[in-house]
Amino acid sequence: MLWKTRLALLLFYCGGSCSWAREDRQQQQKNSASTGAPARADTHRAHAAEVLDFGYVPSVVYETHAYYEPGPIGLLFHMVHALLYAVQPNPFPKDLIVKLLQQNMGGIKPEELQKPENVVLTLQAIYYEIGFIVLAVLGFLFLILMPLVGFFFCMCRCCENCGGEMHQRHRKNADCQRGFYTASLIASSIFITAGVLVAYTANHNITTQIKSTRRLVSTNIRDLKSFANYTPAQIDYLTAQYTTAKNKVLSDLDNIGPLLGGRIHNQLEKEVVPALDNALRMTGVKVESAIKAMRETKEALENVSTSLETLQDGTGKLQRSLQAERSSLSNTLNDPACSNGDVAHTCSTIRGTLSQLAISANFNGLPDVSPQLANLETVMKTDLSYIVQKGYSAFNDTPLMVREQTKGVVSRVKALLDKSGAEIIGFTKMFPVEPALENFTKFLSDGQKNIEAYYPQIDQLDFYRWIGCVVVCCMVVLILAFNILGLMCGSCGYDKNATPTTRGCMSNTGGNLLMAGVGFSFIFSWVLMGIVVTSFVAGGNTEKLVCEPLANRQLFKVIDTPFLVHPAKKNFLPGLLFQDPNLDLTLGSLYRDCYENNGIYAALKLENKFNFVKFINATAYNPELASILERVNVDLQGVTLLEQEGKDNLINFANTGLGEINYPGYLTEVNKGVTVVDLLSFANELEAQADNLPRGALGNALKGHASSIRQIHKEQVLPMEQAMSSLSQSITLLQTTSRELPTKVTNVLSAIDAAEYLIANNASQVVKQETGKYVRNLVSYFRQYTNWAQNSLMLEVAQCKPISNIIDSLEIIGCSFIIDSVNTFWFGLGGCCLFLIPSIIMSVKLAKFYRRMDTEDVFDDMDISGNHNDRICGISNPVMASYPSYDTMTRYPRASAPPRQPDW
Repeated sequence: MLWKTRLALLLFYCGGSCSWAREDRQQQQKNSASTGAPARADTHRAHAAEVLDFGYVPSVVYETHAYYEPGPIGLLFHMVHALLYAVQPNPFPKDLIVKLLQQNMGGIKPEELQKPENVVLTLQAIYYEIGFIVLAVLGFLFLILMPLVGFFFCMCRCCENCGGEMHQRHRKNADCQRGFYTASLIASSIFITAGVLVAYTANHNITTQIKSTRRLVSTNIRDLKSFANYTPAQIDYLTAQYTTAKNKVLSDLDNIGPLLGGRIHNQLEKEVVPALDNALRMTGVKVESAIKAMRETKEALENVSTSLETLQDGTGKLQRSLQAERSSLSNTLNDPACSNGDVAHTCSTIRGTLSQLAISANFNGLPDVSPQLANLETVMKTDLSYIVQKGYSAFNDTPLMVREQTKGVVSRVKALLDKSGAEIIGFTKMFPVEPALENFTKFLSDGQKNIEAYYPQIDQLDFYRWIGCVVVCCMVVLILAFNILGLMCGSCGYDKNATPTTRGCMSNTGGNLLMAGVGFSFIFSWVLMGIVVTSFVAGGNTEKLVCEPLANRQLFKVIDTPFLVHPAKKNFLPGLLFQDPNLDLTLGSLYRDCYENNGIYAALKLENKFNFVKFINATAYNPELASILERVNVDLQGVTLLEQEGKDNLINFANTGLGEINYPGYLTEVNKGVTVVDLLSFANELEAQADNLPRGALGNALKGHASSIRQIHKEQVLPMEQAMSSLSQSITLLQTTSRELPTKVTNVLSAIDAAEYLIANNASQVVKQETGKYVRNLVSYFRQYTNWAQNSLMLEVAQCKPISNIIDSLEIIGCSFIIDSVNTFWFGLGGCCLFLIPSIIMSVKLAKFYRRMDTEDVFDDMDISGNHNDRICGISNPVMASYPSYDTMTRYPRASAPPRQPDW
């Protein structure tokens, strides 16, 4: 209907008549308002390919959340990390490690160590490890010296040296020293207590987190099983969606008539109609208007024939009536009354106007239009409207024509699409994905059972480890117990009024406990330091060389270094997985893709092994399909807008003889008027003159004649005037039509021929152009499928998040659970070892103030000068007696200071 309306608009006739032009403008405005915008919108929609909805690949939600928040103990971890950064502030030595690994892979002979490059590498490694080396050397010295110092300290005390003599000399600041030693020992014990608590917390954290590893192991294995179980369904869904694109293509092929034919139709409309409209607008001719002109011409000819017949009959009757009226009026004027003076002049005047009562126009001599009317009736027996509509239908049936001419192409394309779908499904079945995944799932189940079988042994080993660490902590706790008990007993039992040899049992016990703590400190400190040094070197280097670079992904750069394993093998991972080390696949890229939860196809760069996307592209739209679609051809040579019968009809219409009519003769007679004088004016004048006459028979007779003349005008002249008016309009219309008709008909036929020429000569180009667009739309459906399949395969099918979760879980277990706890353990234990040194010193010093001495400094009651009242340090007469009569054994029974007797 849209095309029919546009062609009707195209072929309308814009004639010289105002009515035709007005109808044309109204129709154009109506069609423009109703069809212009929708036509453009429909054309735009027809050329735009539909966006297909392939849905979503079945997704899987993985359970593992590879994230660890240590909680309050994290503060200790940060302290340890800060200490390790202070010990080792150098950045990760990627290049150094790569060089060392490359040399070690090739095997280094002892004599090659002397080479300059190897010496440089050794010096670089020493420089990097200088912090650990220095502290390890210090720890080793502590480990060696503490037993030796303890041994010599013990031997020295046995010889009553190094504080081993049970004799305490009096000091003025003895209380101040005791207070200082006590405070120092308490501070040392507090730090040791803090250290042992840190060590125990780290020890307990290892046990707690080892139990959490079971959850991580379980969730990771379940995620791997989900990965294996969902992958076949995702691949099936991916290949099944080819049917969506195929069905859309088949739907468009089934509707190739409306789609391709409609596009050709619309494109021809855009190219043909404007040119044809311009041609018809210049000539002002339209076929429909020509048909209308035929009807109007026929009506005009019929009107002329009828009017001419009416006028000819009326002219005869009017002529007889006027002649009779003129004779009667002349007889009246011959009355003797008209011979009187004034009346004679009036009668003479009236008598002079009698010649005006005559017919002016003579229609009897005009030719008849019956031949032209007969010719036109013959022309109109042919239904030109039907012929025109038939031409419209020939053009409007372009979609049907396209459908009929492309039946073979459509059938071949359908068969090829079915074949392509089977090939895509067959390609996915070529690879034993499901059996491999079933074996993988079975392997995971067996592996989980084997891992779970080790859980009791792991728990047992962890229990032994926990017991060992607790024993180590108990060594420190034992020393702390002696220190604390010694401080408590010594402080509580200390009597400042008692002399060193008369100190109480509690005070003496406190001193002994402090010395016992010193002894156990020498016994245990080297063991503790050995544990600290070993765990420090191992745990610290593991943190700096493994955990930190693993956290910032620097370790992947080492592993992904080209030719690291072998000079002929570029990449380690593809060589291990695919025995093809030249593939551009690295552990870093694998982890990065899996961390973003991309597909395993993209993560492992599987397109280098079997390019599924390339296969889909080649299969979904293969060259055979392209060649079939390129052979689509539509022949529009047979489209005829106006058949020869219609053209002959228009030519016959132009040759109906309208130009042979004597239009000037008609117009001359029509323009003359019916009578010489207006009968109403003549009657009015006659009646006026009768009124001027004296009353009598003459005046009444003249008034009777005036009435008769009016009656003639009413009954005969008025109908003739109406007939003359109609005849004038019809003659004018016929004259205009006859003058323009040949040219207009010729222009109509030329415009129709031009339009058919445009269709015939532009059709091949339009068909090629629109077929290309149609084929591109079909191809776009496959492109949409291949793009969707590629994106889904890269991002949604077999999402490898479990692989990155495994790496993250190993990092959490190895670094966050174990290494951080181990480092925190030696951090606390190492602090204990360091503070054991001041603890030993202060304990030895403080024990002197608490233990009961065997001897002490003894003084006489009077000094040598006989002054008995002087006091020195609160002791009367602090002058040592040196006389034999001074009985020290009786006065101070425990004193061992030898009296100054000659016989001693």
